[in-house]
Amino acid sequence: MKAPAPKPKHINLAAMLPHFLLMLLVLLGTVGQAQVRVILDTDIDSDVDDVQALAILHTYHQAGLIKLLGVVVTSDDSYAFACVDALNTYYGQPELPIGFLKKQDSLRNFSKYTRQVAEEFPHTITRVHQTTESATLYRKLLSESPDQSVVLVTIGHLTSLQNLLQSTPDSISALTGRALVKQKVKHWLCMGGQYPAGKEANFYRPDPASTVYCLDVWEQKVVFCGWEVGKEILTGGTYLRSQLPQANPVYRAYQLYNGFAGRPAWDQVAVLLLDEKAEPYFELERNGHVAVAPDGSNVWKAGEKKPGKKHAYVKIRPGTSPDTIARYIDSLVLLK
Repeated sequence: MKAPAPKPKHINLAAMLPHFLLMLLVLLGTVGQAQVRVILDTDIDSDVDDVQALAILHTYHQAGLIKLLGVVVTSDDSYAFACVDALNTYYGQPELPIGFLKKQDSLRNFSKYTRQVAEEFPHTITRVHQTTESATLYRKLLSESPDQSVVLVTIGHLTSLQNLLQSTPDSISALTGRALVKQKVKHWLCMGGQYPAGKEANFYRPDPASTVYCLDVWEQKVVFCGWEVGKEILTGGTYLRSQLPQANPVYRAYQLYNGFAGRPAWDQVAVLLLDEKAEPYFELERNGHVAVAPDGSNVWKAGEKKPGKKHAYVKIRPGTSPDTIARYIDSLVLLK
């Protein structure tokens, strides 16, 4: 009598999904062009989408898809830089340089999560003087990079970027900020504005003049990720709560922010544009340019190509489910 055949082992495909994604991202990073170098500029404080966006960049870095050079923190929250350091430490990059917008009248803790994440997770940067002035870090990271190799990703207001563009030659580089950007930056991914028209927080609060200036002098390609796209893509809900370890600072941030009630993925869309696998989800509107008023409101001037401007804004590709994009975004955070 034959022995009964062994029962096939149950394969948890859901649990394996992050590993398949990681393998795919490694493949993309291996067979792609020269590795993209990325600087993130974030206002990590009032909303929680910055946290997930930074975590995704660490996933891409680990997979070899990008080289994350550093994080510029454009915020007046007194724990924002320490929260970033805790996230960097958790994701295996405790030495990643952090810039901070230091020229501010005062700092205060108003975020729902920055202080708690900083206090509950290991990190070493606890004082402002341990960070680098934001424009100075920008200049250092750009000067050390090959020409046309850096992508700037801004997911907050543009004060630090304006300070970079207005910077003068110094011991770091003999170039002005604008010349340094023109030489080193490949393009800019900007979460800001509302399209085809509207008024969005990163453009008008608290420094609309920086938005007007940056868009006026910027010469390279820039892709804008508007409020209307991210609001359709809800991440950080029950799926993330069920899959993410509680020992992850991303879990803690979403728990503190709104108890995993879900939140629009405004900032994550800008980061996702670095990912070839996400290309089928989006399309770009290129026929026109963005105009910004002094109050930070903006309008897309359709059909009007402005000399020296290479503007585009993102739209979800017709037929693409925002829920599909949301699950992909959440899955990327599970790869730690």
